[in-house]
Amino acid sequence: QVQLVESGGGLVQAGGSLRLSCAASGRTFSRYSMGWFRQAPGKEREFVAAISWSGGSTYYTDSVKGRFTISRDNAKNTLYLQMNSLKPEDTAVYYCAAANTIVVHTTMGPYNYWGQGTQVTVSS
Repeated sequence: QVQLVESGGGLVQAGGSLRLSCAASGRTFSRYSMGWFRQAPGKEREFVAAISWSGGSTYYTDSVKGRFTISRDNAKNTLYLQMNSLKPEDTAVYYCAAANTIVVHTTMGPYNYWGQGTQVTVSS
């Protein structure tokens, strides 16, 4: 069982930066591949970024490539999402998720555990 708690969301102007954190409970965090998803008002939840258990492989949706960086610190049981050059279209609730798989997934289905989400609002 893994419990996930996101933090770091807030209100920022376009062009600004935020760093999201996702604290995981349990001693098996390093066995999970991890992902960030987001859901804007009136839209489906969508994939943002994912990272392998070791941190050696990362994946991003095209709209955030070059602006967002996913990373993890297994010693601290924490997942991060550094978001730079934020745009109003990045406004959404951001969720972290854990998948008990070696393969890194970019779809929601394989993710077993989800956090409660943190709001990111980017003003123009």
